[in-house]
Amino acid sequence: MGSRPASTAGYGDDAQETARRYEAVPFEVVHDDFLPWLPTAPSRVLDIGAGSGRDAAALSARGHQVVGVEPTPELREVAQRLHADMAIEWVDDALPSLASLHGPFDLILLSAVWMHLDEQERTGGMRRLAELVSPGGCVAMSLRHGPVPNGRRMFEVPAAGTIALADRFGLSTVHYGEELDVSGRAGVSWSTLVFRAQHHTDPGGNR
Repeated sequence: MGSRPASTAGYGDDAQETARRYEAVPFEVVHDDFLPWLPTAPSRVLDIGAGSGRDAAALSARGHQVVGVEPTPELREVAQRLHADMAIEWVDDALPSLASLHGPFDLILLSAVWMHLDEQERTGGMRRLAELVSPGGCVAMSLRHGPVPNGRRMFEVPAAGTIALADRFGLSTVHYGEELDVSGRAGVSWSTLVFRAQHHTDPGGNR
């Protein structure tokens, strides 16, 4: 992919320790809000900013065809080693362009990724997500709020603005939640959002 995106600042500094922290908390605990929205049949799934590979591996274990996108080479190498037994396609790419990817995907997961993008990148990124998700498919993302760790590039991105941006590109909000940090970090909280690729609202939440 060439030079590293600014959004990945700090993630290659101690990839082993970063991966250890991610792997210490199970997928089902971190993404409890998303579990009802996972495809029930084997589907094509995209994990953007896949980090240690924890989420990609959990989705692969559920029978999905998973593409894991991770632009930080140190993290990607750790993930490939930790989950070498899983059928995950690893890709070196990043938002907003994701130029090497070809949709459609039935589920797109962005865990703790979106707040690393500036406003222009988020607009381009949402446009690209809308292109990659299948009709009726879902985009699930978690947004971190609170203090920015040293060496990281992070913005305070409100959930309301993200919902409005998704709507601009035909992605309807079917879930919005707020939760505390599962690791108990002071001042850190999360928004959980699920969008579905459709141009009308679904007030019943049917899926």
